[in-house]
Amino acid sequence: MRTTQVNPFLDGNFAPVHQETSTNTLQVIGELPPDLSGIFLRNGPNPQWTPIGQYHWFDGDGMLHGVRISDGKAAYRNRYVRTKGWKIENEARKSLWTGLVEPPPKDKPHKQSKNTANTALVWHAGQLLALWEGGAPHAIKVPELNTVGEYTYNGNLVSAMTAHPKVDPVTGEMMFFGYGFTPPYLQYSVVSSQGELLQTEAIDIPAAVMMHDFAITEDYTIFMDLPLTFNIDKKKLGEPITGFDRDKPSRFGIVPRYGNNSNIRWFESPACYIFHTLNAYEEGDEVVLIACRMNSTNVLGSKDSQPDLEADIPRLYRWRFNLSTGKVSEEMLDDVPSEFPRVNENLLGQKTRYGYTAKMAKSPVPLFEGIIKYDFNTGQSQTHEFGKGRYGGEPVFAPRPNPKAEDDGWLMTFVHDTAEDASELVIVNAQDMTGEPIARVIIPQRVPYGFHGAWVSEEQLRASV
Repeated sequence: MRTTQVNPFLDGNFAPVHQETSTNTLQVIGELPPDLSGIFLRNGPNPQWTPIGQYHWFDGDGMLHGVRISDGKAAYRNRYVRTKGWKIENEARKSLWTGLVEPPPKDKPHKQSKNTANTALVWHAGQLLALWEGGAPHAIKVPELNTVGEYTYNGNLVSAMTAHPKVDPVTGEMMFFGYGFTPPYLQYSVVSSQGELLQTEAIDIPAAVMMHDFAITEDYTIFMDLPLTFNIDKKKLGEPITGFDRDKPSRFGIVPRYGNNSNIRWFESPACYIFHTLNAYEEGDEVVLIACRMNSTNVLGSKDSQPDLEADIPRLYRWRFNLSTGKVSEEMLDDVPSEFPRVNENLLGQKTRYGYTAKMAKSPVPLFEGIIKYDFNTGQSQTHEFGKGRYGGEPVFAPRPNPKAEDDGWLMTFVHDTAEDASELVIVNAQDMTGEPIARVIIPQRVPYGFHGAWVSEEQLRASV
């Protein structure tokens, strides 16, 4: 008897929810702090219709989940990001695009891949943007979560936009990059604090690579040319479009913030892959980078030149790039697997004492069983465990208004209880990691596992365009 294999990314709490709801009064276990006011948002893949062929977690249409917190009360709403592709498929009432690991359909509905806007969120210059690294961002109206449309900086956006732009908390500027399958493979942009696209520079790299994230310091921008390369022609043959070559080194390019290809400096270290950076900063002659490192990766079905049992297991590492001597050092900070690193973004690009990651569970699919808080001054860490059968995601830091310390604030993430098949927003005092959550906000429907979130404060909401 033949059994149909269930795609794990369409099963359990990876499975999509299709109802868009709004609930103004949510049950709270514990107590919401009176000075916690704003909206917690999280993006993630949520296919509108049954996918064509093999579905990858990265393929689903973007859905935003938001919890508005004010005066000790909470409200919830979720909305699809209404991209062009979402609208076309919504009218057809079926999927028309294939995903990243499936050959394109013969009757391809559009020349370009579907921009799903499903990966992350950034707040900048009074505007919330939903992000997907293969195309333009989408402007979102808050707190309604309604899609305004593609955001192209008055038509000046000439590249795709990373899902992980960086906002300098001191200058208000935002840096981003876009990678492509044809030269120039990498383009670097700077946006003013007022939201004006100031410059876009082509940066020379030898091949098309999957460059998911990058980092900034006070004076520099750091790019990662890692040996995960694209061959888009293989998709037509039904073969993996990426390949990891561990015989090639990892390259880190450091360029002055307003620099270009003429003054970028490249540093080499052993082959690895990095999905997400935690932070970077300057210390004397060194630029320091902290990120979650994997020996190699099989993402998108990529073939490793030398298969590795440690592939796709991320751990927190630190690199030091000496601008005077050209030397590079690399060290593991923790052997516990974790991902989705975050810091207090009021200190992004500066040396921080603390960082936070999602602790990975032992599972064939990405599940996260707690939040790790790292103290980089002492080298110690503390872990907040979600509990048996409870899995969460990226820890987003919400600073207390007028904070007295770097970690004076709260960590937030959606958590799913597998026994109850129910979801909640868990809020943890960042200064009491091993204690019980100060509040658990019960969500009226299941929130599928997703990618990246953001905290938009009440002050920022009032300044929205």
